[in-house]
Amino acid sequence: MLSYTIHSNSNANADWVTFVHGAGGSSSIWFKQVREFKKHHHVLLLDLRGHGNSKINLKNGFQSKYTFESISLDILEVLDFLEIKKSHFIGISLGTILIRQLAESNPERVQSMILGGAILKMNFRSQLLMKFGNIFKYVLPYLLLYRLFAFIIMPRKNHKQSRILFINEAKKLYQKEFIKWFKLTADINPVLKWFRQKEVNIPTLYVMGEEDYMFLPAVSLVVAKHTQSSQLEVLPQCGHVVNVEQPNLFNQKVLAFIRKINDPKEI
Repeated sequence: MLSYTIHSNSNANADWVTFVHGAGGSSSIWFKQVREFKKHHHVLLLDLRGHGNSKINLKNGFQSKYTFESISLDILEVLDFLEIKKSHFIGISLGTILIRQLAESNPERVQSMILGGAILKMNFRSQLLMKFGNIFKYVLPYLLLYRLFAFIIMPRKNHKQSRILFINEAKKLYQKEFIKWFKLTADINPVLKWFRQKEVNIPTLYVMGEEDYMFLPAVSLVVAKHTQSSQLEVLPQCGHVVNVEQPNLFNQKVLAFIRKINDPKEI
C-alpha cells in the first residue's frame, strides 16, 4: 500500500482533503498547504508508487507497465483502508490525471476535484518533449532528462523554486522507476482526449498559472465547454506548480471553493 500521512482536524465530522502529487514529486510538495488546510479539514497526503516513502512492493515490481487506472486504484486502496468514504481531491500536474481517472471509475468517492497545473492536452512542444524522452530514456541518465523537462515546463526565473523542488524529489527515484512512469506518456493522448470530451458531474476547480504556457490554453478551452461543473482560476505571476509559487493565493482560492460546495449560499 502507498505511504501516507494524516493530519486530523479536531472536528471529527470535517471533510477529508486528499493531496496527490505529480510524477517525480512526493507528498512533501504540499508543505505550504498542510498548516492552513488542517485548520478546516482532515488532510491525507499520499506518496505515489516509487515516490517519497512508497517503496515498490513485489506486486508492483513485477508489473511491466503502469497505467493511469492501476495507479488511481492505489489511491483508492488507501481510502478503503482508512475507511474514508468520500474526499475532496487536490492534485498537481500528472496527479490531476490520476484524480480525473478516479472520478471516472469511482465518482461516488470524489466530493470535488481541485486540479492545479492541470494537464488536459499535450501541445506541439510537449509532444516533441515526450518523443525526445522516449528515444533517450534508456540512454541518458533520468535526472538529466528530468532537469531538461523541468526547465522547459518551468522556464522563468520565478519558477526556480518549483524546478529545484521537483528535481530534488526526482533524485529519490530509480532509473527503472522513472522509465515505468515515463512510459505512461504512451497512453496519455487518448486518455486526455476522453477527459476533454466528457464532463463529469463533480464540482471541479482548475487552478492554473498565467505563465503555464504549455497547459493553460487547453484548460481554458475545456472550462469554456464544461460550464455545468467546472471553473477556472488563473493565478498571476505563476507557472506550472501553482501551489508552490503562489501558495497563499492557491490556499485561499481552494478553501473558498470547498466552502462554497459545503454551503452554496456562501459567497
